[in-house]
Amino acid sequence: MGRNRRYKLNLRSLREKCLRVDVEDKASLWHLRFGHLYHGGLKELAKKNMVHGLSDMDYEGKFCEACVLGKQTRISFQKKAEYRTKHPLELIHTDICGPITPESFSGKRYFISFIDDFSRKTWVYFLKEKSKAFEVFKKFKVMVEKATYRHIKDVRSDRGGEYTSTAFMEYCETQGIRRFLTAPYSPQQNGVTERKNRTILDMVRSMLKSKKMLKQFWVEVVQCAVYVQNRCPHVKLDDQTPQEAWSGQKPTVSHLKVFGGVAYAHVPDQRRTKLEDKSKRYIFIGYDEKTKGYKLLDPISKKVTVSRDVRVNEASEWDWNNST
Repeated sequence: MGRNRRYKLNLRSLREKCLRVDVEDKASLWHLRFGHLYHGGLKELAKKNMVHGLSDMDYEGKFCEACVLGKQTRISFQKKAEYRTKHPLELIHTDICGPITPESFSGKRYFISFIDDFSRKTWVYFLKEKSKAFEVFKKFKVMVEKATYRHIKDVRSDRGGEYTSTAFMEYCETQGIRRFLTAPYSPQQNGVTERKNRTILDMVRSMLKSKKMLKQFWVEVVQCAVYVQNRCPHVKLDDQTPQEAWSGQKPTVSHLKVFGGVAYAHVPDQRRTKLEDKSKRYIFIGYDEKTKGYKLLDPISKKVTVSRDVRVNEASEWDWNNST
């Protein structure tokens, strides 16, 4: 207490900013929650009741600068009809994207994607070097075969050395997996994963731009983007999302939040004193499918934690210029 019985308080400003987004505009809010999904996709999800937890509203598109900066492309040529499988794991499409600069905070420079042709569900893994692709494929194979009680029959990829190594080819032969390789200099023959990787990166650019996130967080953004895309409409599926086509269960999206918003995670009583804050501030960066929790980034330590007791200020962003 100072003179005149006045208390001196040491205050610091919050390290977050508000975006110029009206959170009462539900259509724009869901557009952001779905990683900048085009408004026609939101309308289709709601109209066809493809997910649980999405309100039926007017999804007329509004101009989104982050979408233009992150996704704008030339008009595409007409695509040829593609053969479609009838069961999960009959055909897996795979490709490696990278090197990506800057490398992530964890030292990753590539991501490898696996797409089930039947459901169009996508999985991604992150690599420091392409040479780890074979090891990752074996882990992926065990995981999806255990989940479906089916076996991978065919794999389509390009002719990159990571896919044509002796070890990879012999492993597929012993497992009864047929290999389909693209012709040299013909990436369009692996069009499913080529387009998917482009779509992922389009979404990643928009999400990073929207919240002014550091590019080194691209791994976390890719994970979040793929999670959301598996719950979006797909042109090859009738009234289903990839997640439902894969699992047989209609997904719920009521838990989705805007990527990059400032999050407040509850601190358990056992980890704080009586007068310490009951929540800690993080950045929301995605979803943990194992625990059904939210992935949160500590912007100071760059460490990721998972919590279910979280509130997200979806109209906010972290101020990286004042993050000490």
